[in-house]
Amino acid sequence: MIYEVVEMIDKRIEVSKKLRTKDPSELSMLIGFDGFVDEIIHVVDKRIDSGTFIRVNTIEALARRIEKASGLSTNIELVPIKKKIGGNGPIMCNALSQHNSKITYVGALGYPSIDDVFRVMEDKVTLHSITGSGHTDALEFDDGKLLLGKMASLNDVTYENLIKVLGKDKLVEMLNDIDLFASVNWSMLPHMTDTWRRLIDDILPLLTPKKRKPIFFVDLADPEKRENEELIEALNLLKGFKNYFQVVLGLNKKEAYDVADVLDLFDSESLQHMQVSLEDLNQALYEYLGIDTIVIHPVDRSCCVVDYVFHMEEGPYIAKPKLSTGAGDNFNAGFVLGLLLGLDPDEALLTGMSTSGFYVRNARSPKYDELCDFLVDWANGDIS
Repeated sequence: MIYEVVEMIDKRIEVSKKLRTKDPSELSMLIGFDGFVDEIIHVVDKRIDSGTFIRVNTIEALARRIEKASGLSTNIELVPIKKKIGGNGPIMCNALSQHNSKITYVGALGYPSIDDVFRVMEDKVTLHSITGSGHTDALEFDDGKLLLGKMASLNDVTYENLIKVLGKDKLVEMLNDIDLFASVNWSMLPHMTDTWRRLIDDILPLLTPKKRKPIFFVDLADPEKRENEELIEALNLLKGFKNYFQVVLGLNKKEAYDVADVLDLFDSESLQHMQVSLEDLNQALYEYLGIDTIVIHPVDRSCCVVDYVFHMEEGPYIAKPKLSTGAGDNFNAGFVLGLLLGLDPDEALLTGMSTSGFYVRNARSPKYDELCDFLVDWANGDIS
């Protein structure tokens, strides 16, 4: 057991040393396609004066107030606190942009002009907007959040609008010259399956195959809200990218069990109670989907299967994170960064968890030196 702990510490420090010999600024990326303005909101319990109020501190307290209004009516005052970047794509993009790679983001960033909340990325990312952004009213309480989403504009994230904004020739040129193509938040983009199909049929045949394929990374983002047939159709399309890309599918723990249930890989009761081991789950998904990598990230660890080999690493768990929304997107950013820089799969799991570990402790994504330092601090027990 002592040997295993020493080996783990050595691995983290070794990964940090490896990263310091790499140059992420040489990487080129295309990321899309969602986009949300997240507005953090407090709910007023008592208004003291024009500038002072007492918050509703818990979801339970708000629920009681709403219940009392049943059959009557009530007024609930909402106070906007701040706006920030939202959506799986923009958050992942913002995390990767800390490493000075060449990045283009295409998505729902605002129309007719890009929303100000996304312009914080402009000095590091080339931005192209397809349509208006979604909007999330995030009502924050001490015991959780209520996320109220307005997503009608995401219906306009289509292949036609992608071509309209970029042009077919430009899209081919970009995909010929990238190391990473990421398509995230499939669940909230109704036309993404059609977009993938059109890319496979119309764009990929125009690409030049490479000896070292770029990565095509996909994050479904809670597919439970979509019909099973839609999910199966989308997953079956992923193999269509394999001739030109290394296809990587990222899932959180709940998503992995849900997808396995939809695909009927194990009996439903075992999956619903999460009685199937992560290794068996990961291997079954990998073998069924026939793509290059399946990575799963529970809260306290992460695992992946590459070339039929299962890898798992413990994570830097924290009981009370400063910010948890976006942690999965930061893990995805760190994991693909590790793969892009030539790390082994188990080492990329560590860069993924270090990126998310830094994020939840500092409420921001790490710069490259901070990522390297975090790995060492984690190894030495110097993180809380």
